[in-house]
Amino acid sequence: MQIPEKDKHTEGIIFEAATRVFIEKGMDGARMQEIADRAGINKALLHYYFRSKERLFSAVFEKIAGQMFSKFAPVMDENLSFEEKIRFFFREHMEILKNNPGLPGFILNEINRNPDRMANLIKGYDVKSIWLHLQKLHGAEFEKYGITKENFPQLITSVVSLSVFPFAAKAIFSVILENMGCHFDDYIEQRKTFAAGFVISALQSGNHDMPRYS
Repeated sequence: MQIPEKDKHTEGIIFEAATRVFIEKGMDGARMQEIADRAGINKALLHYYFRSKERLFSAVFEKIAGQMFSKFAPVMDENLSFEEKIRFFFREHMEILKNNPGLPGFILNEINRNPDRMANLIKGYDVKSIWLHLQKLHGAEFEKYGITKENFPQLITSVVSLSVFPFAAKAIFSVILENMGCHFDDYIEQRKTFAAGFVISALQSGNHDMPRYS
């Protein structure tokens, strides 16, 4: 059955309001009344669309995570080299986090609060097929850099950490940067290029030291 446009519009407003509240206050700190107020609807209508805060939170979390994953579809593009994909990741990922500074804390808190939710979400992605596809596209580059199925998770963890950590520790970084006469947003713009170059340089200069776990 097709969902009426009016219902879709209302759900969209609720999602937008709930996303802001959950990111700001987390699952435990959020209140359905505040979400209803921000959405400009009454609480009864909110409960009509989403019976409980837990159900609404699950829907919001899964939507955010899904959007994050879908944003990086070009990583599977055969027309980009592996180095270009590294630069793409840092540029796009850090731009998302800059526009949503509370997102890292929100996701990390939820992983700690309910690790099964993230585990179930990840199960929906065929990680092995992703690896095989990238290996097919970039076999020569992987061989040159010493990247294998065994050490690929180490590389991915390092790349994501270089992107996420400044935002996760923004309160501290902002003070340090201010004392050095640098604004956090300017630092992030520079970091998009610096972090990508750092990873690529490490691969180019240290490929023979990449552990193969053989």
